[in-house]
Amino acid sequence: MSERKKRYFLAEEEIPRYWYNIQADMKTKPMPPLNPATHQPLKPEDMYPIFAEELCRQELNQTDTWIEIPGPVREMYKYYRSTPLVRAYGLEEALDTPAHIYFKNESVSPIGSHKLNSALAQAYYCKQEGVTNVTTETGAGQWGAALSYAAKVFGLEAAVYQVKISYEQKPYRRSIMQTFGAQVTASPSMSTRAGKDILTVNPNYQGSLGTAISEAIELARMTPNCKYTLGSVLSHVTLHQTIIGLEAEKQMEMAGEYPDMIIGCFGGGSNFGGICFPFMRHTILEGRKTRYIAAEPASCPKLTRGKFQYDFGDEAGYTPLLPMFTLGHNFAPAHIHAGGLRYHGAGVIVSQLLKDKLMEAVDIQQLESFEAGCLFARAEGIIPAPESCHAIASAIREAKLCKESGESKVILFNLSGHGLIDMASYDKYLAGDLVNYSLTDEDIQKNLEEIKGI
Repeated sequence: MSERKKRYFLAEEEIPRYWYNIQADMKTKPMPPLNPATHQPLKPEDMYPIFAEELCRQELNQTDTWIEIPGPVREMYKYYRSTPLVRAYGLEEALDTPAHIYFKNESVSPIGSHKLNSALAQAYYCKQEGVTNVTTETGAGQWGAALSYAAKVFGLEAAVYQVKISYEQKPYRRSIMQTFGAQVTASPSMSTRAGKDILTVNPNYQGSLGTAISEAIELARMTPNCKYTLGSVLSHVTLHQTIIGLEAEKQMEMAGEYPDMIIGCFGGGSNFGGICFPFMRHTILEGRKTRYIAAEPASCPKLTRGKFQYDFGDEAGYTPLLPMFTLGHNFAPAHIHAGGLRYHGAGVIVSQLLKDKLMEAVDIQQLESFEAGCLFARAEGIIPAPESCHAIASAIREAKLCKESGESKVILFNLSGHGLIDMASYDKYLAGDLVNYSLTDEDIQKNLEEIKGI
């Protein structure tokens, strides 16, 4: 029996030198973010008080296809990139499927997820501008850990607002951030006006990413020489994550295959866009037939059941108005353990691509996601993050369909992070203490009614 190739790596010199900006190639450009005060299209300088200036320019750049990765950022990428492309032989055998399943293993980064790809870039641009402090929000804690580490790399002080339910569910994520020197606060808190207002209305509120974003932005505005950083949703974040798909392109070529479908879990869009957008350019420019599947939680279904309209990216209304699929910025998601996916809206690029039917979305119940995560762990030896379990569950669905049809389709998914710091979640699943959450159409419609007229 000939040896089977399991993992594919790129040499350091083959690590991409540019990020891919899909906005330049899109036939229908995303609608512009709006200034909430004037309802006029946002200009880069409108965002300068909040974000580093270069990030503001990247956010609205719809003309440059390739953005050069700064040398110091690329040097830090070498600490963990390229990440391996892995053929999931074990999972294929467990499912008895003719499908060829591959995953991009972003869990090998120093903080255990893909989030570091953008954290290093954002911290670098802040440092170049002379910023001394950065703030951010985090759900499960992967982004907060990434930003805390990146801030330390570039000599910045970091303050992180962690969604309260995740702060309590995932104490070791908090410890990681503090180990890197960050100040971590459970959100909503009494340290900001946004937090106080929310707690006044609902003293027992367990938080959401929208709430934590509001608090982090407010702190950035109030603190001298401080900028806000974001872990998903915005276009410049997804731009930085395209390093994933650009590497995967080369690695799939090494494997001698091309994906029929590409899957990513979905919270705001960073890891989904990161792996899909480089491949999607071949669909846009050459008509290549590939399916792109975003797997979101059934309890926070903005892509599958939300409405496309302008909405705030945070709960307090501090952000620009974004054209996106949304459940409403005041949507309070269920307390699922995939904390990084508990966000009310989708990024503007993904929202436009979904409108244009260049991609599709599925929703996954919490119990199905953990069942998939356990099967993957037993087959491949990697315990996935609860967020990543949604992508795995979607891949398993597709692999089972291949078994029924007898087709040997090529499936690629992004393993966005490992779950070794999320074992409390697995404890609850294995003990039978987790449940599925259902949203009625009336629940969703009622929440959307509250943001009419924005």
